[in-house]
Amino acid sequence: MPTSFHHTISKILDLIIFVDPKSVLDIGVGFGKYGMLCREYLEVWGRDTGYGSFTRVIDGVEAFPQYLTPLHSYVYNKVYQGDARDVIGTLPRRYDLVILIDVLEHFTKPEGTALVHDLLRRNGMVLVSTPKEFMEQHDTFENPFETHLSHWSKRDFRMLGPGMFLHDRDCWIVLLGEEASMSSLKRSYFVQKYKQRLARLPLVLATYHAVRRWARPKNA
Repeated sequence: MPTSFHHTISKILDLIIFVDPKSVLDIGVGFGKYGMLCREYLEVWGRDTGYGSFTRVIDGVEAFPQYLTPLHSYVYNKVYQGDARDVIGTLPRRYDLVILIDVLEHFTKPEGTALVHDLLRRNGMVLVSTPKEFMEQHDTFENPFETHLSHWSKRDFRMLGPGMFLHDRDCWIVLLGEEASMSSLKRSYFVQKYKQRLARLPLVLATYHAVRRWARPKNA
């Protein structure tokens, strides 16, 4: 479908913001959600420069042109039309980050493996999100590219190369890249998350004690 799981948005976007790429390639743009979120939170959020004066490159690839709307024209610098396997070898630049959100399951396992290896060879990091369980799906919206053809495991991703996994109940969310950059990035990211949890601890404890006082029997 031209959309994806809503509950993974905050985790994926948080990681994209942390990576802070200057150029992004969104494969399988669909409705354009992640292009829009990248544009908003990498270019607009926390910045007071001229509205609409975008400096980062956010390109996309879409195999089904019927999905493309005026939204895509505004959000993306360019959307390349065609099968990603054919398109990526023709692209004129290297991207800091490539995202495949609910896309990898639309390829067979050998096709998807070859695609990710090719993307890693040509670009910086690759961020993938895909369901942990196989979900049967056919040509939704009369789009033959919507058929689900594969199911991926954690072992499959480990075989693709060094990666950083985010916890999610329903989906694999993994950032792949070179071993040196992955090691440093993982350490920095999880240290940041730990510090954020510590900063919230006083509020959590205060809320906990307030709830306990409220729930205490009046004659106690």
